[in-house]
Amino acid sequence: MKQRINFLEKGQDALKAMYGLGSYIAKSTVEQSLLELMYYRVSQINGCAFCLDMHSKDLRAKGETEQRLYVIDAWREAPFYSDRERAALTWAEALTKLSGHAVPDNIYDEVSKQFSDEELITLTIAVITINGYNRLNIAFRPPVGDYKPGQFDHK
Repeated sequence: MKQRINFLEKGQDALKAMYGLGSYIAKSTVEQSLLELMYYRVSQINGCAFCLDMHSKDLRAKGETEQRLYVIDAWREAPFYSDRERAALTWAEALTKLSGHAVPDNIYDEVSKQFSDEELITLTIAVITINGYNRLNIAFRPPVGDYKPGQFDHK
């Protein structure tokens, strides 16, 4: 697909707001590897090729196994995700697939057993952020495949 707008170049002011969310998330106690796994799953749900390429490469560079990435669409049936990861994936999916409905109490209750209130806020902001990036990438079609692990790290 042909790129529509190079928002990395032309959308710098808009992206600064998104980077602020990323800075907030980076200060949290939620494990970066768990957040990356969640970003990958949300990007999969949304069909964002750019983000799938980026997060799969970042995850692999940080030691994530191919097996877990290959079967993440069926994480509920796979034995190699922790209870904390399962809770984060449940929350991410529920917030991404809202379809005009509230997140059910049973999902909130399940997730709140694994995460503190502050961590739940962080997870929610992280899901909002990756959904936003997914929509930017789907709208403007940046080239897919050239991402290098850590390319957008803000240190």
